[in-house]
Amino acid sequence: MIVSPRLHIVASCLAILVLGVGAVLVAQSVGAASERILTVFFISLIGVVGIGIYTGNSGILSFGHVAFMGIGAYAASILTLPVPLKTATLPKLPDWLATTQLDLVSATVIAVAFTAVVALVIGLAIGRLEGSAAVIATLGLLIIVHGVIIGWRDVTRGAQSFFGVPRDTGVWTAAIGCIIALLVARFYRDSISGLRLRAGREDAISAGAVGVNIRRERLIAWVLSAAVMALAGALLAHFLGAFSAKKFYFPDTFLLLAMLIVGGMSTVTGAITGAVVITLVTEFLRRLESGFSIAGFDMPPVLGTAQIGIGLIILFAMFRKADGLAGKKEWEERVFHSSADVAESPELRGLQEDTTLRAKNLTMRFGGLTAVDDVSLSVAPGEIVGLIGPNGSGKTTYLNMLSGILSPSEGRVMRGDEDLTGLSSPRVASRGIARTFQNIRLFRDLSVHQNVLVAALSTKGGDDARARAHRAIARMGLAEKAAEDAGTLSYGDQRRVEIARALACQPSILFLDEPAAGMNREETAALMEQLRGLTRDLGIGILLVDHDLHLINQLCDRIAVLNEGHMIAEGSPAEIRRDPQVIEAYLGPGKEH
Repeated sequence: MIVSPRLHIVASCLAILVLGVGAVLVAQSVGAASERILTVFFISLIGVVGIGIYTGNSGILSFGHVAFMGIGAYAASILTLPVPLKTATLPKLPDWLATTQLDLVSATVIAVAFTAVVALVIGLAIGRLEGSAAVIATLGLLIIVHGVIIGWRDVTRGAQSFFGVPRDTGVWTAAIGCIIALLVARFYRDSISGLRLRAGREDAISAGAVGVNIRRERLIAWVLSAAVMALAGALLAHFLGAFSAKKFYFPDTFLLLAMLIVGGMSTVTGAITGAVVITLVTEFLRRLESGFSIAGFDMPPVLGTAQIGIGLIILFAMFRKADGLAGKKEWEERVFHSSADVAESPELRGLQEDTTLRAKNLTMRFGGLTAVDDVSLSVAPGEIVGLIGPNGSGKTTYLNMLSGILSPSEGRVMRGDEDLTGLSSPRVASRGIARTFQNIRLFRDLSVHQNVLVAALSTKGGDDARARAHRAIARMGLAEKAAEDAGTLSYGDQRRVEIARALACQPSILFLDEPAAGMNREETAALMEQLRGLTRDLGIGILLVDHDLHLINQLCDRIAVLNEGHMIAEGSPAEIRRDPQVIEAYLGPGKEH
């Protein structure tokens, strides 16, 4: 069945509500032991979902989120602890805190808000890191928070048990908290911020090139996930009644990450699947730890059986199900096929401005290597400029400087009277400059429509974003493929998706880095006609890099030639074909085209 993406979320929410209520009713009918197991399951699932909001959508594995669970637990517990008990056991608390006693709901709300503020401060620092450095930083966060909890004895009782917490978390309370967390995670995943962050997870460079501020989106997910973890911590503290700092350290981190990895990090469905599988396996193996008998054979107790079993499951998932048991799609995305809703839309609008891009004396050095040396070039709206040269001549480096991926060592980049030098790629994109890449950089696990929509949402303030996305898809002839995952398309179609994504930014200048690479003659001819239409109908200026000399000569008004980082020629196609330096450096000695 083909349905609107909005109905996916509705179906998911209804399923969450039905399953949550049904599980509670079944547990209550079975007995207290099952009710306890289900309560722990719900709280664990909140924690898994909390980690998944950040890790699943950003692609950065976090070892530190259990620290936020601990902060939430201690913050909420201090607020609900009876005043006489606080006076007796925590005599050095500030008077306003020592005399405060709140109910579970109020204390949890305050704890969640406090944890979010802490996460915001920490996230501003960790958000500057990438890849393995960010992962290690989250591990450091876990260790630091654990040390602070142990050392702050006047508030946390240090390594001793924090007891006397009202045991107000029952199975219904945990179920309600779990449903809230699941709904938050599901709505966030398909929100504008969630879509941008998933795009950044797929390819941070190309996401930045279409206007996505990766650091901001990661920070939003970081703070939101920390708030959800604080909810889990507050509910856990009021379920246990007594706990210590070691509860929020490596063992629980390992358990929650195991649930996330086994089920699948990128979906809410994966979080639920992993939590169910690991909970069932853990409960089964814990019963075997004390020993058992089979056909008269007595098996002695084996300590650590549950941990060994979880480790084996993780290894199985890593080798056989790298994307987790639930894969990369939500359950409703598998049952109900998406409709991208690409209806008839007005044509892309022509540009209302006439600002020429001028690069003046750009130089790019990498240590002792000068990749581009004192190269100037201009591109006006409505013209196509070719940039050619042998492999390694500096063409892609030059585009990277113009688009903000690299900051030039020397020189200026101007668009009209505005200086773009040193601006980040998202800020360059917001000023009407878009690009494609030499090696296709699509968001492979997002649909064609989502690829293009991310660009539209991230530029021009998101105004008219869906209409712009629809127009760009239609312009490149991709309407019938809009609901398909971009990574499943043919090479030629992927190139067209990349151009459509750039067009959704509604640029005045478009950089195309080898757009015809890998295309056959028929596909190249169709692409040429589409590019002519962009300048003729929309007034877009194009800077075109390609090794297809037929395409360059047929399309370009002017051609610039780079060799070993230097500009050796610039002029009309006819002039370039006759230039002796070009013939020798690019076409080969003794040849003329």
